[in-house]
Amino acid sequence: MPDITTALKGCGECPIRHRAVCALCDPPELRELDAIKFYRSFPAGQTIVWAGDQMDFLASVVSGVASLMQTMEDGRTQMVGLLLPSDFLGRPGRGTAAYDVIATTDLVMCCFRKKPFEELMARTPHLSQRLLEMTLDELDAAREWLLLLGRKTAREKLASLLVIFARRDAALRLTRPESEFSFELPLTREAMSNYLGLTLETVSRQFSALKRDGVIRLEGKRRIVIPDFQALLAETGDDSDGGVPS
Repeated sequence: MPDITTALKGCGECPIRHRAVCALCDPPELRELDAIKFYRSFPAGQTIVWAGDQMDFLASVVSGVASLMQTMEDGRTQMVGLLLPSDFLGRPGRGTAAYDVIATTDLVMCCFRKKPFEELMARTPHLSQRLLEMTLDELDAAREWLLLLGRKTAREKLASLLVIFARRDAALRLTRPESEFSFELPLTREAMSNYLGLTLETVSRQFSALKRDGVIRLEGKRRIVIPDFQALLAETGDDSDGGVPS
């Protein structure tokens, strides 16, 4: 894995700066955050924190994807969420982790020591405002995901997930997924099948069907090309704006 500490010389060069929890912070506030931050890298498959564990840090995902997992009493597990670049891990004021958090891909996180971060929040309106915005976005995403898992067809589920990935990739690049658009798929098909509640075979069939119908093109194993973003939106079963958060 690359040494992220040498790649990032400061907050101004951070690839998630405009979307992360620090997005509204001014230079003095960024300097205070810089004093309490550190970077951590996790290989794919490593557990970052177990549900119920004490958390002494909070973090933003810089690159990669993490999964939020819930384990039931009989040992079965369910993926209940994804952390994509710029998403925030942990809750100020909460001492323990609510879910198992596992690196789905190689992962880099910008971490903050928890107690100093909470103290900074108390006197930094920009930080608390941005965290509130992100929390409300997360709530919207959870509600949309309930609809996706409960009512959508397999094709609509996969199309919705591709729209989420496309919009997040575009937002990080400060662009919009208009006309022809391409991005690297951040998850394997197996991980997507677990998240969507589908079999691997079903996900593969739906990829093939979307490709056959000209909705997507595949370049190699992970690059997705969307010739017409509106056509992909139409496959989600949502209203005209896509009905899914970015």
